Amino acid sequence: MVTKRPDPGAPGIPAGGEALPWTRDDALVMTGVAAVDLIGFTLSSQSEQGDVPVAGCFLVVVAALPLLVRRRTPVLSFAAVLLLGLVLHLNVPMSQHFNAAVVVALYTVIRSRRTAVAVAASLAAVTMSLVDTASWPRPPVVDIVGTVSAAAVVVIAATVMNHWQRDIEARRRLLADQAVAAERRRIARELHDIVAHHITTMQLMSGGARANLARDPEVAREALVTLEASGRVALREMRQLLDVLRAGDEWESEPTAPQPGVGDLERLVAESCRAGLPASLDVRGEERGLPPSVGLSLFRIVQEALTNARKYAGDARAHVRLAYAPDGVTVEVSDDGPGTGPAGPGNGSGPGYGLVGMRERAVLHGGTLEAGPLDGGGFRVSARLPLRADAGALR
Repeated sequence: MVTKRPDPGAPGIPAGGEALPWTRDDALVMTGVAAVDLIGFTLSSQSEQGDVPVAGCFLVVVAALPLLVRRRTPVLSFAAVLLLGLVLHLNVPMSQHFNAAVVVALYTVIRSRRTAVAVAASLAAVTMSLVDTASWPRPPVVDIVGTVSAAAVVVIAATVMNHWQRDIEARRRLLADQAVAAERRRIARELHDIVAHHITTMQLMSGGARANLARDPEVAREALVTLEASGRVALREMRQLLDVLRAGDEWESEPTAPQPGVGDLERLVAESCRAGLPASLDVRGEERGLPPSVGLSLFRIVQEALTNARKYAGDARAHVRLAYAPDGVTVEVSDDGPGTGPAGPGNGSGPGYGLVGMRERAVLHGGTLEAGPLDGGGFRVSARLPLRADAGALR
């Protein structure tokens, strides 16, 4: 077991290895606040009194020190700032009442605590800022109005930031939920396609091997070879989906196989023929490179359509036609069987996940899908996916 030791040179960690109760950003904020208050105190003292008290400068800087721990203990930091400010006001004549240290401390409390605590902190900040040796207990109206206005500006700014942060967080959660839902739908479609196609093929091939085991061992052997290959492909594709689900959990040293595309349609047609459904492939138009997502969707649509044909068409033949056009690509799978298709008699819609998944894949790319029985018998699935003129990728 390897123990990772903290870097002594890292921010917020001293040479002894113990973490400081503040960060580099907190130190920068404290330094900036101290500088602003010190400059304001110096200028006001010079213009009103003709000199700058050294004790006052020291107390101004010390009053900003509690801001170092404002994130960890905002209420205690705010109380320390007010206490040190009160000491400063009672010992040094000054016209500054609501200085930068009080502003930052009050802002932090409002951002991080409940409404009741924020109201109490605001009242305490206004009261303590008005305490002065020259004006207390009857401070001028101008000081009261100025201090209350400054506190109101801080409260409004902190409240607006809280609402804005909540809106951003809610939007982020909504986008994350939508992304998760979309990924679940995609994985569900992939799982359905893998299970429906490969398991159906394996079932048919195993039945064919059993039927021919005694009378034609060679046919049975070929069926078992196809069964093994289909199972291997199913396992590989299932593993790819599991890798997506566990992405980031562990590093996979073995490279995964590329996702299938239109270049694998010939393999689908060959598997369909071996599984008992004679099929043919016809490619029309000038072949072009397709984006991987488009190629995968076309592959899955053809895969699902051939699987449905094997399930429902009975003794039939299937034909796959892939047509390239300048503005899109169309794929059509038809059969001449007596079956009515996967959705039930007379229509191409229904509750089945196969047609729903194919239609979702087409809509995902801005395309359309039509499915339904043919007039002369059989069933047809036709999908068209649009392409931009500059779209091109390896298939």
